[in-house]
Amino acid sequence: MPGEQKYKTLVSNTLLFAISNFSSKFLSIFIRIYLSYAFESPDVMGVSTLMQQVANLLIPVISLGMSYGVIRFGLDKNQDKASVFMGGLASIVTGFCGMVVLWPLVRLIPNAAEYLVLLYLCVLVSCLRTLCTQFIRSRLLNRLVAVDGVLTTFSLFLFYLLFLNVLHMGAAGYLLAMACSDALSAVFVFIAGRCAPYCKPQKFDRRLWAEMLRYCIPMIPASISFWIINASDMFYVQAMGGGYQGRSGEYWVGLLSAGYFLPQVITIMGTIFFEAWQLSAVTEEEERAAFFSSVFRVYASVLFCCVAGIVLLCRPLMLLFRSDYYDAWHMVPFLALSSLCTCLNQFLNTVYVVYKRSTYSLYTMLAGAVLNLILNYFFILAFGPWGVTLASFLSLLLVFLLRARSTRGLLEIDFHPRWLLLNLAFVLIEIWLLMTAGAWVLPVTIATAATVGLNFREVWHMAQKMLGMVKGRLRR
Repeated sequence: MPGEQKYKTLVSNTLLFAISNFSSKFLSIFIRIYLSYAFESPDVMGVSTLMQQVANLLIPVISLGMSYGVIRFGLDKNQDKASVFMGGLASIVTGFCGMVVLWPLVRLIPNAAEYLVLLYLCVLVSCLRTLCTQFIRSRLLNRLVAVDGVLTTFSLFLFYLLFLNVLHMGAAGYLLAMACSDALSAVFVFIAGRCAPYCKPQKFDRRLWAEMLRYCIPMIPASISFWIINASDMFYVQAMGGGYQGRSGEYWVGLLSAGYFLPQVITIMGTIFFEAWQLSAVTEEEERAAFFSSVFRVYASVLFCCVAGIVLLCRPLMLLFRSDYYDAWHMVPFLALSSLCTCLNQFLNTVYVVYKRSTYSLYTMLAGAVLNLILNYFFILAFGPWGVTLASFLSLLLVFLLRARSTRGLLEIDFHPRWLLLNLAFVLIEIWLLMTAGAWVLPVTIATAATVGLNFREVWHMAQKMLGMVKGRLRR
């Protein structure tokens, strides 16, 4: 699209996802607070979170990474969409059959044996839901995606109430609620998105499926590496945190899970933006390098401001949780920085998507995963359970640096390195003041203001554009 139109399209799509997803994302934030009261103790939350992370590990393996392929090939105007849908379904069926065969090995995963049937159910319905939602997204049915997000979050909350508060099923109820919510979502999207006309076995194309697999399979170890950086922390904490300050490993996992409450705000913002961005990144071809550079600067500015605000608010806002979760505020600052790095890494991954270089995603995430496994061990020994948050940040920072370097061979993005370093320095100073200053409120507030001031121009420019779009929609 010529001129400013590509930016208007990106802002319009971002605004659409933000408005449509606000209620679901807002509710998902407070579900975590609700869970702190629904579970008997942080230990039960810890076990539930561990099981959820096991499911998250298995999902990309079972689906053969096809969630990436469905949207990438579905957006390609030259591909038959029914063949794309059937390729995704064939991958899920193949992967799940393999998972059934490997039942004895899956049982060996820590804590998995007791919840194995529920884990398999969660994985299967999650894969089917992802297939349907990614497929309708590739058909640009963005409003339906947003509606599904609201309904899914609301149904999840209702299932939590049923299985946790009424039936008191604990960790098993937590998993069952997720499975039921995903199953309802998959059925709703399949029907409302009119996927049935594309579900034609005769449209299965082996050549296309092989091409999709070549693109997707490198994404599997990349997804596992991402999981290692983001979720292996919990298994390290469970294994090594027992006895620290007289608490069990599951207790510290529960606090770590609660610590994701505020950084989840950044992740939600990143998800909303990424849903719009991946469409623009693939479809906009003119002056792509300048487009990526401009959007990166504004996006990073917003993220740094959010991190600074979260560091400032983490201690008072943790009072929303039950009292035995308050110490989780120590987890928040570096988890917020980790979320920032995750969002920036997603942004750079779109370069690999555009040029179909999925192996680059694998190499960069694998490097971060290896570093994370090493740092988790030594940082827990040095700092206790809190050390895993710093390990995650440094590992994801390495991924960003590697991607910033490797993407330059594909697209010349201006990352403004001095500006990035100054932002990072301001946030690290803010974290240091929060952790060490007795009267922390004033100095941390000043550090937050400095970060916001550094990024004010870019954030204000974006806000003006979005306000203009809102006014335009209201007039129409």
